[in-house]
Amino acid sequence: MSWWPCPSHRTASAACRHEVSGGRRRRRPDLSRRAISGMIPTTSGITDLVVAYRQGKGPDAWRLRALAEGGLPGAWPYGLEQLNATGRTVTAVEVPELSGLQRRIAATVGIRRSRRPATTRLGLAWNETTALPMLAALHAQRMFAGVIWATDAVAAGDHSTLVRSLSRSLPRLDGLWTLSRPQVEAVKLWLGRSCPPVKFLPFGVDTEFYGERPFPDQPHVVSVGGDRDRDPVTLFEAMSLVRERRPDVRVSVQTSSSEPPPDGVDVVPHLRHHEVRDLLASASVVAIATRPNLHASGITVGLEAMSTGRPVVASATPGMDDYFADGQSSRLVAPGSAHAMAEAVLDLLADRDAAAAMGKVGRKSVETRHSVATMCQHLAEITGA
Repeated sequence: MSWWPCPSHRTASAACRHEVSGGRRRRRPDLSRRAISGMIPTTSGITDLVVAYRQGKGPDAWRLRALAEGGLPGAWPYGLEQLNATGRTVTAVEVPELSGLQRRIAATVGIRRSRRPATTRLGLAWNETTALPMLAALHAQRMFAGVIWATDAVAAGDHSTLVRSLSRSLPRLDGLWTLSRPQVEAVKLWLGRSCPPVKFLPFGVDTEFYGERPFPDQPHVVSVGGDRDRDPVTLFEAMSLVRERRPDVRVSVQTSSSEPPPDGVDVVPHLRHHEVRDLLASASVVAIATRPNLHASGITVGLEAMSTGRPVVASATPGMDDYFADGQSSRLVAPGSAHAMAEAVLDLLADRDAAAAMGKVGRKSVETRHSVATMCQHLAEITGA
């Protein structure tokens, strides 16, 4: 499977230049570093901190989505506008996707940093697929990026053009972060002696958008999410066991999986952010089944559920214990064990008061350790922002 992002034709946020074709002038994105530098507002000749987003994925597109969907968490994707609270002036910029030639070069020798004078002190990319176009587009004194999916792809034997490009380009950054503590060593092993410093960044969610809600009276098990490491087979088997013992329990699952659900399980393929928030608020237990992975699949919806005040039952893959305290805010069970997941869910359903108390512990944990504001403070420390 190729991870190369599809080029976007939305150029409202991108610099443009005119080209003559067939006797007509047309506008096309200008992919040069000079054009990107000109998109970053500055009054002193060099900007403070730039957050790079892929083309069509920046704050402008986020605001349009928020209007269309009835609200989104944060003003920018991942809430990175809160880096402003760390004392730095933060600007967002959309970087163009790599051209075909740039991709081939990246896979062979990697993306090289510009030697021209820097126009930005610090550049950040949330993930590895944005790090490549950031390297190609920005003139920054220092650059950092997150690594989300790459280590699991490498462990699975992925030798794609993208993985080769990352292995040759990421060492040219000044530092990396991961959202899973065990992933730190995996990145170091993958990139070897040329690996820049790698730090663990605790992920955070918007505690205002996902506000605490009253605990429901009716038993309702909810599961949300469909990334590549979700385990719908184990989830559905566990929910079938729950329904056998507690046919009165409502079960709702948001997934794009083609796996047939058991009787009594309601499945929806897609939900908007505010619909996810409302579904989580209706839950008495939130279940997250994942296959073995290093990037802590499921942490986003798990933290959103805890922020809403709901207990979580999740697969105990590496790194999950940094987010979900077994027996306090959550229950962690063996990956692939439908029986263990079902028993943990049934225990919580059997004692509403204990489940509600666990939800309050989870809310407090998110407020103090896993809010977007706290995440941005940690990110500022990691990057020297």
